[in-house]
Amino acid sequence: MKTQLTRILTLAFSFLLFAFSLSASPKRYYYELKVYHYKTLNQEAKIEHYLKDAYLPALHRAGIPNVGVFKPIKQDTADMRIYVYTPFTSLDKLTGIDKKLQGDTQYFTDGEEYMNADYKDAPYTRIEIMILHAFPGMPAPSVPQLTGNKADRVYELRSYESPTEKYNYNKVRMFNDGDEIGLFKRLGFNAVFYSEVVSGSHMPNLMYMTTFNSKEEREKHWAAFSNDTYWKTLSAKAEYQHNVSKADIFFLFPTDYSDY
Repeated sequence: MKTQLTRILTLAFSFLLFAFSLSASPKRYYYELKVYHYKTLNQEAKIEHYLKDAYLPALHRAGIPNVGVFKPIKQDTADMRIYVYTPFTSLDKLTGIDKKLQGDTQYFTDGEEYMNADYKDAPYTRIEIMILHAFPGMPAPSVPQLTGNKADRVYELRSYESPTEKYNYNKVRMFNDGDEIGLFKRLGFNAVFYSEVVSGSHMPNLMYMTTFNSKEEREKHWAAFSNDTYWKTLSAKAEYQHNVSKADIFFLFPTDYSDY
C-alpha cells in the first residue's frame, strides 16, 4: 500500500513539474505578413490612406501597439507592393482580429473609400497573406532601436525555402538549437522577428527580418557574419547541409506611419 502511494505521489509530482515547465515557457507569437500587390499610383494612394487612417488606428484600438508597414526600396513597376506586418500574442488573436474590427464603427468610417471601392476600380490587384509562428529562440517580436534617419533605414526580409519539410525543420533547428539567432544578436543585426511559415505560397520555408541604419551598415554586418568563426563552424557541420534550396531577399523601408 505504501509503495503504491509513493508511486502515485511521484507521478503527481512529475506531472506538476511538467505542467510548470509548459507554463514557464515563453509564449510564442504569431505574425501575419500581408502583401498588397498593385499596379498604379492611384491604387497606392488608396491603400496607404486606408492603412494610415483606418487600419492601423483600428489595430491600435484593438490592443496591438506596433504594426509595421513597408515598401520595397526598389519597386517593380509591373508588380508594386506594400508589406504589412502584424504581431499577435496568440493564434486566436490573429484569427479573431477581423471579427473584432467588424465591431469598430470608426474603422468603417475612416476606411470608407477603400472598403466601398467599385469592382471596376479596386484598390489593389490581389492580397497575399502569410501566417508565421515565432521561433522558440526569439518567441516575441522586437521594435529595433535604430538611430539613423528613417528614410535611410534598411529592413531586410528573408525567406529561406527548403527542398522538403525535413530539410525545413533542419534549418529551423539550425537557427534555434544551432544558435544562429544568438550569432545575429551578438553581431547587432537588430532582428524584428524569426519565424516558421505556417501558411503561405512558398512552403516549406522560414522567414525573418533584420534592420540597419543604412545600406552601408547592412553591408558591414553581413561581411562580419560571413567571416565569423562561429558561423563558419556551424555552417560546415554535416547535419546542416543542403537545408536551403532558395533564398529570397527583400530590401524594404518603413513608411512614415509605420510603428517599426
